[in-house]
Amino acid sequence: MSLIDSLAVDYLNKIKLKKEILNYYKNKTIIVTGGAGAIGSNLVSCLSKIVKNGLIVVLDNLSANRSQDPFNLTNNPNVLFVKGDVRSDEDLKRIFREKPSIVFHLAAFFANQNSVDYPEESAEVDINGIIKLLDLSVFTKVEKFIYASSGCSIYGSYNKMPLKEDFISMNLTTPYQINKMAGEMYSNYYFHHYNLPVVKCRFFNSFGPGEIPGQYRNVIPNFIYWSMTKKTVPITGTGNETRDFTYVLDLVQGLLKAGYYKQAIGQSFNLASGKETKIIQMKNMIDKVLKQKTKINYVNKRKWDTKPRLLASISLAKKLIDYRPIYKFEDGLLDNLNWFKENWEKIHNRADFNPGKSSAVK
Repeated sequence: MSLIDSLAVDYLNKIKLKKEILNYYKNKTIIVTGGAGAIGSNLVSCLSKIVKNGLIVVLDNLSANRSQDPFNLTNNPNVLFVKGDVRSDEDLKRIFREKPSIVFHLAAFFANQNSVDYPEESAEVDINGIIKLLDLSVFTKVEKFIYASSGCSIYGSYNKMPLKEDFISMNLTTPYQINKMAGEMYSNYYFHHYNLPVVKCRFFNSFGPGEIPGQYRNVIPNFIYWSMTKKTVPITGTGNETRDFTYVLDLVQGLLKAGYYKQAIGQSFNLASGKETKIIQMKNMIDKVLKQKTKINYVNKRKWDTKPRLLASISLAKKLIDYRPIYKFEDGLLDNLNWFKENWEKIHNRADFNPGKSSAVK
């Protein structure tokens, strides 16, 4: 059993989902777009334990994996992997032919700097992709459509903390942020016009086992990778900037509950830890576990990086879906480091930092 699978089992045992939730999922056919990615692979692993005689159909074009193999994905027999793209009518017809009851839409053109570098492709994936999925979901009468939105995007440069759902910003600074907002708007349209039961989950700074480091990836896997390879770690800004780092399995808990609770339909809510961590603190924690002192190179912020702090309110998610994150940041970071150590050769071979100056730090 892989570390992701074993952590999924342990996590499900800890949170003790209600019997009615487990019964709801037991025999479902479920589509997970982006299911081979970091959040997706953890969601699929948990679903594979509770779906029982149902089927989980994963659609992923493996764009985040240089080797183009879904090595993170569980090999449970109730999981069907389809290498395909949300922009492809043929690929979408293939997966909807399985007659899904639930769609978890996690696929995206990730993330900010990538979308700045390739804005047209970003729009094709994130906007055209969700329209096609929503259309097919209406046509096939799915029971729930759960959209992975982004609280880091929706709230723009708004600085009043904690960030609450009753405020959204039009002051967005990257195509990725704009696309995530558009995804919510199209979800609203299909909910109001076609009565499609949509749920919009706003993620904050996911981290944990499953994410391959790369020039367009998140800060934690990149910091771990650079530290393990004895390279200097670039910090944009002062290092005192904060983020609401959320352990991936806590996000999965939110997704599973969002797929069940009727109160969530038509709603947008944050899925986060509800706690702030400084970037420099995170870097020092990695050093402590690795028993080393990695050098730092302080660099200027990227033009779109306008958020000195991020902290989410999770009170609405608690009210609507009984969302209760259980992981301490330090424990999640240790799981992340252990996954790196267990899969080091695969991760090292798949880490995608192109030659020259990385867009992730410019």
